[in-house]
Amino acid sequence: MDQGSAQEVLRGSRGASGPAAQRAEALRFLVVGGLSFLIDFGLLVLLHEVVGLDLIVATPVAFLASLVANYLLQRLYAFRATTGIGPSAVKYLALVAFNTVATSLIVAGSEQLGLGYEIGKVLSTALMTVWNFFLYKHWIFRRTPGPA
Repeated sequence: MDQGSAQEVLRGSRGASGPAAQRAEALRFLVVGGLSFLIDFGLLVLLHEVVGLDLIVATPVAFLASLVANYLLQRLYAFRATTGIGPSAVKYLALVAFNTVATSLIVAGSEQLGLGYEIGKVLSTALMTVWNFFLYKHWIFRRTPGPA
């Protein structure tokens, strides 16, 4: 893929459909996910190492900031949502709550099976990446058809 093609994939085309548009949307979803991780991690280090906040404060502040950034970037950039912010924010928060419980159960279950919590965390992250993409696309940020 040349530089122009890569830039076009990341920009995407509003309203485009087909395999190329779906790949572009999935790539934007993954880019936003990676950026959200960097925000979470970077802010954690900044708050703890530079500002001097205890981890008990710095960790949730960084995580919550990354959740807000993730919601906004997924909404505006990855999925280009046209629906109201309120309903999608409520759905997003419900999914965050579900993902939190699911992660805890998968990690604990993996540990109970003797596989180790690390395997459970990797498995839960992989599963969530897949189901989050589809739930973002078809439920949280679903686009309504425009006028014909």
